[in-house]
Amino acid sequence: MRGGGVDAHRSHDGAKRAVGSRCAGFLTRSRFPTGGAENRPATPHGNRPRGSFRLVRIAMTNDTPSHAPTPTEVDDASIPSSAPAAAPTFVPPEKHAWRRDLLSGFLVFLIALPLCLGIAMASGFPPVAGIITAVVGGVLATWLGSAPLTIKGPAAGLIVIALGAVGELGAGDAHVGYRRALACIVVAAGFQVVFALLRAGTLGDFFPSAVVHGMLAAIGIIIVSKQSHVVMGVAPHAKEPLMLIAEIPASLMRMNPEIMLIGVISLIILFGHPRLRGYLSFIRRVPAPLLVLAVAIPLASLFDLEHLHMYREPLFRHDYQIGPDFLVNLPKNLIAAVTFPDFSHVFGGVSIKYIVMFALVGSIESLLSAKAVDTLDPLKRRSNLDKDLLATGVGNLIAGLLGGLPMISEIVRSSANIGYGARSRLSNFFHGVFLLLFVAFAPSLIHHIPLSALAAMLIFTGVRLASPLEFVKTWRVGKEQLFVFVSTIAITVASDLLLGVLAGMALEMLIYVAHGAPVRSLFRPDIDVSVDAERATLRVRHAALFTNYLTIKRRLAQLPAGVTHVSVNFEDTHFVDHTVMEKLHELEREWARAARLLEIRGLEGHDVFSEHPLAARKKKRVVPVAEVGG
Repeated sequence: MRGGGVDAHRSHDGAKRAVGSRCAGFLTRSRFPTGGAENRPATPHGNRPRGSFRLVRIAMTNDTPSHAPTPTEVDDASIPSSAPAAAPTFVPPEKHAWRRDLLSGFLVFLIALPLCLGIAMASGFPPVAGIITAVVGGVLATWLGSAPLTIKGPAAGLIVIALGAVGELGAGDAHVGYRRALACIVVAAGFQVVFALLRAGTLGDFFPSAVVHGMLAAIGIIIVSKQSHVVMGVAPHAKEPLMLIAEIPASLMRMNPEIMLIGVISLIILFGHPRLRGYLSFIRRVPAPLLVLAVAIPLASLFDLEHLHMYREPLFRHDYQIGPDFLVNLPKNLIAAVTFPDFSHVFGGVSIKYIVMFALVGSIESLLSAKAVDTLDPLKRRSNLDKDLLATGVGNLIAGLLGGLPMISEIVRSSANIGYGARSRLSNFFHGVFLLLFVAFAPSLIHHIPLSALAAMLIFTGVRLASPLEFVKTWRVGKEQLFVFVSTIAITVASDLLLGVLAGMALEMLIYVAHGAPVRSLFRPDIDVSVDAERATLRVRHAALFTNYLTIKRRLAQLPAGVTHVSVNFEDTHFVDHTVMEKLHELEREWARAARLLEIRGLEGHDVFSEHPLAARKKKRVVPVAEVGG
């Protein structure tokens, strides 16, 4: 599966953090021991033993940058700086919270409208398919899920899969490919429901961080490779990502100037919005996508894109054709937009491949996003991830049957939702209702949106997903992480998403085995548990890796409810990987909110792969002392 065309979250700097240009708080860690003495401040639990770590939450202003943690689009400009950030302190429920949810739902609707259209078109689906998904996610799936502040809808992380499904299953016929892709979405949704019933909400913890981030960076590169030509108003000859990138200079020479102008101005607004809102107060209150539409739609009217005609560019005196093909095209009513799946090829090898990708990648992205949104919730509620996965599966089932894209719990719109003051699931419901009303009663307004403006939004998201800073952050975690990260990107872009993810995971396991991690402990760690009243110790032997982390987490979850102080001791491990360090760091935060203490011990005998506090660790080699006079 190849191709590309927006929504994601990520940071290698530790556990999942707030997304957007501001967040609830910033987590700073005491450094993990590397073998030498260190100063450890006293805590309410007394002085921590050597080899343990703790977290400190400090306040954060709107000027403090934050990083995105999850597999979805990263669109800081979508969140106005005037929106109240999610506070780290407890906020009591409000008597008339629905009013805040109504306002937040309306503002998120303004952000979601262009993104839903753009994601659908980049996926090879009709534009209205993105709206159908967001409506189902808001109006129906809202009441089934557990995450009260998440916004459900289409996301950029699934663009590559959807576009590949349409292309391969249609064999040149886009409509046939679209209907067969819908069948894959419906079957994949059934698997998501099964995952939820089997309590597979921990699925997102199984995949290594470098592979997940590499997958998202590859998606960003593929999106940019495809949408760059749309911004220029050119239909490329190539279909594969690498060839599409190579064709960009040729498309630049064939660009349609008026379409290019709309796209470039849109890009300037999107990338410049974070800086402009620091100088112009009114811009702080306007989401960047809405500002793009406010400029792009009048330009489309000025260039008369609604009518097919030729115009002459004055500088080089070339003639160009423009018309309605450069605008969003919607059916006259929602009933006409409903498209039913074609199940005739659902048991074929290609369909099975895309069913697996829709089910796994969609579930992982949605679960990671829901966990990230929990950290922003001002009421400090924790979502039932199994129940939220059930809501996502049922929502995808309905959306697929109606002709919609697959949905996830989307991180950027969710964080904007919290920033606008949402307090309950009603905000997601209202956002879906506003989208439904707009498409039902004002579809002609959507037809005035230029495709190049939507493509610019997608490019902005793709650049953020594949930002050079992600390479720097990964390198700081460890060279082996960067190797896995880059390899996942290269294989995904050159082949397809599923192969890239599987290759990245296999490569990371080979690296750890080469560093001495026992093969027998790859999936079954050796764990001893001892409980003494309110204290418990988990002693892990041999290796703690991403492949066996779920077992470690399950043993922690099985501890008696009265245990409030838990130590995870890695003294007898030969290898502890970055993903385990990151996941335990994240788990420590969750426990802290429940007034429980989780600490890591026994790492002073390990060498670290980098100076990063969550870097992988390997047992130090013991060099025998030569006999004197021997």
